Amino acid sequence: MRATAAVLLVLCLLTISHAWDCQEVVNIKNLMQIDAGLGQVVATDTSQIPYYLVGDEWIRLPGSLKHITVGPAGIWGINKADSIYKYVAGNWVQAAGLLKQLDAGGEQFIVGANVDDTPYCLTRSATVGYKGPGSPLPWTGLPGSVKYSSCGPFGCWAVNKNDDIYLMSLNQDCQNNGWSHIGGKLSMIEVATDGGVFGVNSAGHVYTRDGITASKPEGTGWSNVPMYMPMKHVTYDLGRLWVISNSGFTMVCTH
Repeated sequence: MRATAAVLLVLCLLTISHAWDCQEVVNIKNLMQIDAGLGQVVATDTSQIPYYLVGDEWIRLPGSLKHITVGPAGIWGINKADSIYKYVAGNWVQAAGLLKQLDAGGEQFIVGANVDDTPYCLTRSATVGYKGPGSPLPWTGLPGSVKYSSCGPFGCWAVNKNDDIYLMSLNQDCQNNGWSHIGGKLSMIEVATDGGVFGVNSAGHVYTRDGITASKPEGTGWSNVPMYMPMKHVTYDLGRLWVISNSGFTMVCTH
């Protein structure tokens, strides 16, 4: 009976409308969080084991992480104590500071938020040059209060504790013009390397932002990406949308 239910579930997922073709990721289970960028994919599972995708094989990385990110700034992670690490030459090197979430998707700079929802930015020069405890790591505080943030080529997006959505123009030196409110509600949000924006709301519904361009970074509106189960996490890169359900079921979708 369980096998039949699983088959029916997958068949249901494969018939998602709006031209999204989704396939079950069968060789990894119980993922908690996933991030894609520059053709790379990293993830953590509910046991806080980090992984890196090579072809179709998930390679276990050393250490224990609750959050991991990959992008132009490299591979970074956070453990259960909110300690920050950068992946350097096959090992995790601890960096100064404490964050609960961070994102490496900006133009070689990092953004993140701490346990008090205070947002921070790390400049390109500090991020790229960081090799270990002797390297300078001047975190720059950003305005506002956000619980989750992510950057791409046209700006940084974030959500706060009330699931309000914001957009900021942020450069490599962490200079910014403050947050601009964007209509809608999302509980998490991710920006792709190509500037695409995807997010999940509190009900587990997946959305994408339409009409984003360099001249109109805020886009034009939200479109629902239909899913047949509640989702908790999403990321997008190189035409592939990765989604994780509340139960840890993972899919990769193409449009």
